[in-house]
Amino acid sequence: MSSSTPAYYNADAVRQVLTWPLVNKAVESALVAIVKQNPETPSTSFAFQPKRTFIPCGKEPGKVLLTMPAYVGNYRLESSRDPGEVEHTHSTLACKLVTSFSGNPRRDPPLPSIHAHVLLFDNQTGQLSAIMEGTDLTTWRTVSASLVATKYLYFRRFGAQAEQERNINVAIVGCGVQGQLHAAAFCANFRVRQLNLYNRTQAKALGLADQLRQKLNTESGTQITVCPSPHEACQDADIICIATYSKEPLIQLADLKSKRAVHINAVGAGEVHFSEVAPKIYQQAKVYVDCYANAEAELVGLPAPITAEVGQIILDGNYPKELEISIFQSMGMASEDACVAQAVQDCIISSAKDS
Repeated sequence: MSSSTPAYYNADAVRQVLTWPLVNKAVESALVAIVKQNPETPSTSFAFQPKRTFIPCGKEPGKVLLTMPAYVGNYRLESSRDPGEVEHTHSTLACKLVTSFSGNPRRDPPLPSIHAHVLLFDNQTGQLSAIMEGTDLTTWRTVSASLVATKYLYFRRFGAQAEQERNINVAIVGCGVQGQLHAAAFCANFRVRQLNLYNRTQAKALGLADQLRQKLNTESGTQITVCPSPHEACQDADIICIATYSKEPLIQLADLKSKRAVHINAVGAGEVHFSEVAPKIYQQAKVYVDCYANAEAELVGLPAPITAEVGQIILDGNYPKELEISIFQSMGMASEDACVAQAVQDCIISSAKDS
């Protein structure tokens, strides 16, 4: 391979190096970089990230190309050689391309409706340096954004080490791909005492419960319950992760525990991003987003004002009050894809040198 030939990382190569410390650090760096900081401070990270574009592919409905470019400068990643250590600063130029062809599952043979790839460029020359399969990367960075938001919007209101010390009850509403990985990730990253699962088709929730019981260490003490309704799943939950295509609210204000102190990660991808959660919850909550620009474009009609970007909370420590409801309205950012792709590439290259 010549130096001008881009590397190609397939799904297996990406999957082998994905870990929560690696992805969480990259996502946290992206959330901070997107915040408008003092440009005169040399150590400040920054990001340029236009609104994502949606390009119809012909006149037939259900065929769309999404483009998500970003440049993230002067940010830090977790060391691939020594987890826990932070590496030197990075600058990354990348673009994620996503095709959504809704008819693919009906083909013979069937194909996934979504395909995603991340292009990485040399930030000095602009040459294409790598093409990376982006489906798993996208799923992990979306879940990681919920983990990082939960760390700062829920746990940190109780103290600097609360995410390591505090036991929590978690509700997963929607047990599709995102719900499944959210359930596993919250158990892997936090002290989950009770995990409640709800899915419109109960068999999917039961299957997820069985998988998790097999994977979880019996010493974790996590109790897993499949619930017949969102109300029963959420009524004692400290953290709610909702990831569905529902056009109608699935959780109501009355479903939340009486002493509020509740954090909601709203991850759904319906026609309206905020349709899963009842307006009355929004009206009593503090709402946080990953990026103001994305929110202005994609959260038109949100029934509550936006309090802040999560990155701003990471920087200034202005956490919600203990008994408040907080909502992270997750949309996903190109800068997250760029930082995670860079971390994955660094880890693959480092592993190849060590072998």
